[in-house]
This record gives sequence, structure tokens and C-alpha cells, in this order.
Amino acid sequence: MRFYDRAEELAILERNDKQSHETAVFTVLTGRRRVGKTSLIQKAISEEGMAYLFVSKDSEPILCRRFQQTIEEKLGIEIHGQTSRMRELFQILMKESSKRHFTVFFDEFQNFQKVNPAIFSDLQDVWDRYHCESHIHLVVSGSIRSLMRKIFEDSGEPLYGRPTSKMQLQPFRTDVLKEILAENNPSWTNEDLLCLYMITGGVAKYVELLVDARCLTKKKMLDYVCRPDSYFLTEGKDLLNQEFSEESSTYFSVLQLIAGGMTKRSEMDDIMGKDMGVYLQNLEKNFFMVKRLKPLLSKPGSKTTAYEISDPFLRFWFRFIWPYQSLVETRQLGRLREYIEKGYETFSGKSLERYFQQKLMESGRYTLVGNWWDRKGNNEVDIVALDEFSHEGLVAEVKRNPKKIDLATLEKKTKAFPVQFKEYELKSEGFSLDSL
Repeated sequence: MRFYDRAEELAILERNDKQSHETAVFTVLTGRRRVGKTSLIQKAISEEGMAYLFVSKDSEPILCRRFQQTIEEKLGIEIHGQTSRMRELFQILMKESSKRHFTVFFDEFQNFQKVNPAIFSDLQDVWDRYHCESHIHLVVSGSIRSLMRKIFEDSGEPLYGRPTSKMQLQPFRTDVLKEILAENNPSWTNEDLLCLYMITGGVAKYVELLVDARCLTKKKMLDYVCRPDSYFLTEGKDLLNQEFSEESSTYFSVLQLIAGGMTKRSEMDDIMGKDMGVYLQNLEKNFFMVKRLKPLLSKPGSKTTAYEISDPFLRFWFRFIWPYQSLVETRQLGRLREYIEKGYETFSGKSLERYFQQKLMESGRYTLVGNWWDRKGNNEVDIVALDEFSHEGLVAEVKRNPKKIDLATLEKKTKAFPVQFKEYELKSEGFSLDSL
């Protein structure tokens, strides 16, 4: 698959690289695994004059040996003897960058925590000593968002406040997904687009797998997911095992409950037989895997809340793959495919709702996009989108089948809106599979 989109991110990186010819620049790039961070850096910055250093979980001397070889080959820096500490190697780089410009890219930077946590303090000390005279573009990226946040946003950590540029790479927007599908499957249907969004959530690697395999219809995509060699069968487990170091089974259980429709904390407490507050807070604040939903414009102290898995792929994986691990392990993948097909219409209807919410936010016309429901559950509105500046807004009902949209009933529901909505001029709309 060719490189798509990322014009804004490329412009930022190119600007940073240009600035680093005059003064040192420290760029931090974060984002979920497989979102395309490495490809973005390699697209933005020429390989000439750049050393790409992947931080594996080896010992520090082994890493230094490998890094030294790459630095000598790619940057032409002659290093006498063999370094065994990152501090020594980084000091050599910073001293050399006072004479000329080059780029050093540490991929999966958070792995230094496993190699030797003292490396972060060493890097901080060397950076503080030499960056004023340096012409280096230091780029670091990481996929474990909880660790990257701790390293760079915790005021007690040595590298806090050191980066000059921080970026978070997001999955492809809905319009880019449509562009990719149209280019690679000119006869695409709306069902194909919805399925592509439902499975991949716009994550670059997942999209690339389907594009390269020429699996770009709903049937072919779902067939691909259920192939014996499918990347998707184990990806959820691989992704989460990176993040969860302790009590992973409990976190897996919580995510499975949410994916299965248990979205209220009280429901989860009852099923799990204990207070799940700490786990939900960690999943939301530290791991960024769930989000707490509240009715739009609800009061700050409102207890009317629900939880949702924030990542579309993980919503799909926990709904259809994780509960049926026995079928995956015994290679009864035909049965798994049947289960997915059986639950597809209901699940994809919720994905359609999320697709339009995302699309409305990406449009730039609204500052708030979400849902609304009352405490008793009698009135629920699929989409509420508001512009806090113009005081205009949209309420929408989302159904796969356009014939099931009832705007009259939708307007009746809006009459139950609290007083906060009175300052907005709202229009009603229906979104369906046809609206894609």
C-alpha cells in the first residue's frame, strides 16, 4: 500500500528538521501500535544523515554495540573502541552535532525502561549539557502510551520538559479511509466502507494488510480475519500484553464485558464481584483504552455515565475474537466466521453511529460531539453535535436501514433535553448506511 495522508504531520516534522540545522530539536512522537509512526518518520526525513535505532529489550552493552555500528555506517562518525553505556554513546552524538547537523531516531523509546531505567537520567544530563550548541534532530517514538506519558509528562521524571515538539499520531480519518477504499476497490459499497472502519478503525497497518491482500469487500475482509494465518486473531492480545504488566486477566475481563454491552460500572461490579473503579480509572486515564461517556452538556458531577472501548479495533476484537479463543486455538475458524456473521448487523450498527460521530467532529463544524440520554433510559439520542461559538447544533438518529429512521420521534426526545440546550438552535437529521 502506498503512503496516504499525513500532510499536517509531515509538515511539522519537516519544519522541525529544518529548524534543527540551526538549533537542537527534540521531537516526541506517540501513538498506538501499528498506527504508522515509523513510516511517517521515514517519509518525512531523508535516510541520508539519519540513524534509525530500534530500542529492543536487550542488555545495554548489546544495544550500544548495535547502535554504534549503525551510527558509524549511517552518520560516518568514527568511534574509537567499543562503548557499553548509552550515556557515552549519546555524549559522542551530542558533541559531534555541534559541528554538523544530523538526525537520530530512537524507535520504541520506552523500552529503555526495561534495558536500564537510569538511561533516561543519563540522556537528560547529556542533553542539558550540550543541546545549546547542538544541531541534532533527536526523534523518539513509542507505542506503549502509558509509559511514554510517564516518561515525558510526569514532572518527577528526568526527561520532563525536555522535548521541544510533541505529536500524537492518530489513525486515518474517515475521508482518508474512503479514499483508500475507492482507490483500491473502485466498485466498493457502503457496506465495505463500514466493515473496513469497524475492523481497522483507520489504523494504518491493519488497513495495509487488507489492501495488500486485496481483501476490500465485507465478505473478503471478514474471511481474512478468520484465516488460520490471520494477523488479527492474536493482535488484541499482543497489543494489550504490552500495556498490562499486572492483573491482565481482570483488565481483559472488564474490556470483554464492555464490548458485550455491560457499559455501567454497577453492572461490572456485580458480574466481577468487586469494585471495578480502580480498573476502569486505569483503563481510562493510564492506558487510554476506554472512555467514560456522559450525556452531552450534563453537569460535572452527574452520575449518569457509561463506558466504551475507545479503539474501534479493540471493540471488534473483544466482541468477536477474545470470547471465542477456544475456536481460535482449535482452529475451528469456520465456526468463528459464522459467529461474526450472526452478530455483524447489530454490532456494525453501533459502529455506524461511531463513524458518523467521528466524521462530524472531523468536519470542523462542531466543538462537541457525543450522545445524550436521560437517567431513566426513556429518551436516547444517538448523536448530538454542538458548536459552542455559533450556538448551532445537530441531533441525529442512526440506523443501518434508512426506513427505520423516525425524525418525528427524534424531535420528541429532544423535548426532554435539559435547560442547557436552550441556547442552541438544533436541526434534526437521520444517518443510515446509505449516508456513507
